[in-house]
Amino acid sequence: SWIALSVVSVIIMQCQMLCVVSAFGDFALPKMPWDKPSQNPGGAKSSDQLQPGDTVAVIGASGNVGKLVALRLSDTFKVNGVVRDASRVAPFFEGRTNIQLYEADLLGEKFQGECPASLRPALEKANAIVICTGTTAFPTEAWSRSEDTSVTSDVVKALVDNGFNWQKAIASLDELGLNTPANVDARANEFLLDAWDAASKVKQKRAILLSSIGVQRRTTMPFPILNACGVLDAKAVAEESLQQHASDGGYSYTIVRPGQLFGGPYDNNYYLGTLFQLDKDESTQNVEVGKGDELLGDTLRSTLAEVTAQLMEEDFCRDMDFTVINAKGDTPSVDALQDSLKSL
Repeated sequence: SWIALSVVSVIIMQCQMLCVVSAFGDFALPKMPWDKPSQNPGGAKSSDQLQPGDTVAVIGASGNVGKLVALRLSDTFKVNGVVRDASRVAPFFEGRTNIQLYEADLLGEKFQGECPASLRPALEKANAIVICTGTTAFPTEAWSRSEDTSVTSDVVKALVDNGFNWQKAIASLDELGLNTPANVDARANEFLLDAWDAASKVKQKRAILLSSIGVQRRTTMPFPILNACGVLDAKAVAEESLQQHASDGGYSYTIVRPGQLFGGPYDNNYYLGTLFQLDKDESTQNVEVGKGDELLGDTLRSTLAEVTAQLMEEDFCRDMDFTVINAKGDTPSVDALQDSLKSL
């Protein structure tokens, strides 16, 4: 047919053009309908990779991990820190002009098809998001709405009212609106991702969730103990929600699972080169990473924050989950840390 003859003619023409390339130096053939676009032409960075000056929203930027993440990311990106009370953390970020703080109460908001006004300024220009929120595995002051008052009376009442059925008691604490795992790690995180999708006016490129080891092993000892109040169940919901939102929204995700956090508290924003310097007196400085949820150990908050920054800056570990812990040994160099992340 005439269509087949045309295609053959074009192919012959391309072959003839290839024969004279050496005579004219570098030459680029015209794009044909069947040509696949280059995934990374000329070695250039993907448009989906964060670029210096992009905006990253850090949720929970007043926590011991969140404020280190915000601080470190501000070396490269604009940072919108979402906090409950900006006055409590503003002194820590003194001098960091590319960190802006926005106040919001995630548990006090409801998603009704559009981003709440309290979150919109922080999220609408965010190319990426890091979720650093979380609560304690068992009832502590952190479960209170103010995060600094006792919840003992609430817990006792919930137990009595529910015939000392622990699961029902926890559910009733959820209904009270306390900072329980179900409210903070599951519902608030899903609400947050809905709000980001609704508010976004720029390209969404990356989302990182700081989760926990044991999420995929919560039926294997010792994790059922840690999960007694449902913290690992709630984090599993958050992980699944992130993966679904990333798939629907066309951006990449990373789930980072640290062990029990230690190190700090951190009261100033001075560090040398990397956040590892903040815990230079710790003997457990070496960093181990592993795919999925297989490692067992504790994690320095400064290590977790540095790893998070490396993921954003170097575009490591897209669309995957991994564990990070600290082990006996010296602090790795930045190159060594990057090699570990690349190996995943």
